[in-house]
Amino acid sequence: MAGLIMDASVVTYEGVSSLQSENYLDYSEPAWILGKHFVLEDDLEEFNDEILSLFWFTYRKNFKPIGGTGPTSDSGWGCMLRCGQMMLAQAMVLRHLGKNWRWKPKRSNSTYMMILKSFLEKKDSLYSIHQIAQMGVSEGKQIGQWFGPNTISQVLKKLAMFDEWSNFSVHVALDNTVVIEDIKKLCKSSYSSMECFGPCTSYKDESNSGAVVGREKCSCGKSDRSSVNRRSWNRMGSYRRAPSLSQRPWRPLVLFIPLRLGLNEINPAYYTALKACLTINGSLGFIGGKPNHAYYFIGFNAHRLIYLDPHTTQQTVTPTKFSAIPDESYHCVYPCFMNFSELDPSIALGFYCDTEKEFDDLCQAVHELIMSDVKRPMFELSKERPPHWPPFELPKRPCDDLDCARADFTELTFDFGDDERTFDTDGEYEIL
Repeated sequence: MAGLIMDASVVTYEGVSSLQSENYLDYSEPAWILGKHFVLEDDLEEFNDEILSLFWFTYRKNFKPIGGTGPTSDSGWGCMLRCGQMMLAQAMVLRHLGKNWRWKPKRSNSTYMMILKSFLEKKDSLYSIHQIAQMGVSEGKQIGQWFGPNTISQVLKKLAMFDEWSNFSVHVALDNTVVIEDIKKLCKSSYSSMECFGPCTSYKDESNSGAVVGREKCSCGKSDRSSVNRRSWNRMGSYRRAPSLSQRPWRPLVLFIPLRLGLNEINPAYYTALKACLTINGSLGFIGGKPNHAYYFIGFNAHRLIYLDPHTTQQTVTPTKFSAIPDESYHCVYPCFMNFSELDPSIALGFYCDTEKEFDDLCQAVHELIMSDVKRPMFELSKERPPHWPPFELPKRPCDDLDCARADFTELTFDFGDDERTFDTDGEYEIL
């Protein structure tokens, strides 16, 4: 099967070759993949199944032009975008299929296909290269420019606002600090991702001193329950008090933590903490890599990181309405390996918490495994928002600037020539 997959799909490959994992694993040491532990002498088959079940998104060519007139391939510039896709796809697997789900060729189900369709090279796929590249313009990146770990985190956060199916709460930590209070407010906020967060108008009852008596409406015409902070509208048309924060339902959390773990090279003091992050339940791994080459890091074995490499150019898959998506090229048979010392210091960690208890467990694990007895923790975990920070505001769906009824968010110019590529250095965490 492996030979058929690689022979049928691979066109070009950049960087280090992916060879059989058996030739590069240290069997005397355990392996960890996204919070799962494997004793290789006993669990090699399960280890390989775990790798094969992960989504592998790579460069594609011959897709429809981005923005109508843009590039038809992301080869040479889309590696960080593809790594972001892989990390978010893993969150969607945990959300919809569960952590014990395994991919089997020609035995996919409808839920799995729904996830895959979200990432196809089509402008109406929510997390496609088209949508990510165009939403990147809001982060100052022209189409065809490289992203850094922080940029892709911010872009995915914005796109997730349109994900009615997964209904994620996506939070990007600032200044190396995870604020528990902010995350709980976000995950327990009363809005649905189906609703728009543009400027809203209210229906008022003039006979009742201008009191608001109906649902508020957003500028795009959709209801906006988030603006009713202390009261909520029930089916009988009357107000009732909204439940307290502790009583509100939890929306699944995708947490990105952009970090810089050194100046020009990673500080060896962080190796142990990075390993610990990959052992935590709900780990989505991290994205980073080497200059000009982004990778999706999913685990480690002994002194080496295990990662998926997007630097393979494949043909765009164009399924018809009458056939299933040929999905073998979206799964990688063999992972790649890298020494910790080769890692660039700019990364973005990822975690998924389906419930509030899982988030509380994550915080406890971070305290025990990453912050205890460490003089220089990799990041901070704060119960409350630092007093010098501005007040926390719920993220807003960008409806006041973008037409949320359109599949393509913007019509933009692009830049993907060799002479005009720019490195992603405008933020503290950018490397590519």
